[in-house]
Amino acid sequence: MEKPKREYQKGNVTVTWNPNICTHSGICARGLPNVFKPKEKPWIQTEGATEDEIVNQVKQCPSGALGYRLAR
Repeated sequence: MEKPKREYQKGNVTVTWNPNICTHSGICARGLPNVFKPKEKPWIQTEGATEDEIVNQVKQCPSGALGYRLAR
């Protein structure tokens, strides 16, 4: 059964997470541990970094499970 995609807001940035394709590489948590906290719920806590820092880390996701969109 597919898990629902999740969204997390930070100002003009919405972080998306698709658990169905996540490979749990840990790159997000190692790169920005104040935001990506796999042992906590919610595991993405956008107040832990700036919008730019979050976008830059999301771009490093090797599986594409993390994504983002900017408000217009």
